[in-house]
Amino acid sequence: MANTRIIARLDVKAPNLIKGVHLEGLRKLGAPQEFALRYYNEGIDEIIYIDAVASLYQRNSIIDLVTSTAENVFIPITAGGGIRSVDDVREMLRAGADKVAVNTEATRRPELIGEIAQAFGSQCMVLSIQAKRRSGGDGWEAYCDQGREHTGMDVVEWARRGQDLGAGEILLTSVDQEGTCRGFDIELLRAVCNAVTIPVIASGGMGAVSHMTDAIVEGGVQAVAIAHMLHYKKLSLAEIRAGATAAGIAVRHP
Repeated sequence: MANTRIIARLDVKAPNLIKGVHLEGLRKLGAPQEFALRYYNEGIDEIIYIDAVASLYQRNSIIDLVTSTAENVFIPITAGGGIRSVDDVREMLRAGADKVAVNTEATRRPELIGEIAQAFGSQCMVLSIQAKRRSGGDGWEAYCDQGREHTGMDVVEWARRGQDLGAGEILLTSVDQEGTCRGFDIELLRAVCNAVTIPVIASGGMGAVSHMTDAIVEGGVQAVAIAHMLHYKKLSLAEIRAGATAAGIAVRHP
């Protein structure tokens, strides 16, 4: 049985690490690469950088950040935000990223998923899905631009289609739960995990070790992305790993 990956998610509005609630009300926390280096030294499995304003401003400003991080951090780095073409991916990989996360442009032009997978392999192509529960509770709609823009797409159908197009992994963010520390949307995780066979990363809602174990055991995910609890030092990676091990979940112990 493969280890469950513990991932640090760092949302960036260059040059600062930021954190909000429901992807809004963003607070500046400091230099992202310093946080990434700390998490690496503490044994995090992977880093995810998301440029929170790249799609809004039609640019990508984290190339330099990825470059500087990759000089000191020797674990997989996923970079997302503003990826619109195979050339953008090539530039990000040259900077030191191992994978790219694509959301907005994939919802506008789904064939981009296949273009990236064909050029660099499916393992490089992470489909980022920002999910909001529909009013009345009838499923979830996929959003883009940091949860601001409707796509009209059903999250579960989009996840399935993304896999078919060549995505090797899904970063699934519950906008409703993000930043609340009230736990992951287990129903959402389960629905997507049941629809695809590729790994799913749970993001949005981690507030206790039990939330992570619920996401894995009940939700079926293969990885958990954590932001608030790490950035504000409310949980250490040692505590997270110990809690997972106590729950019978296999994690890497550096």
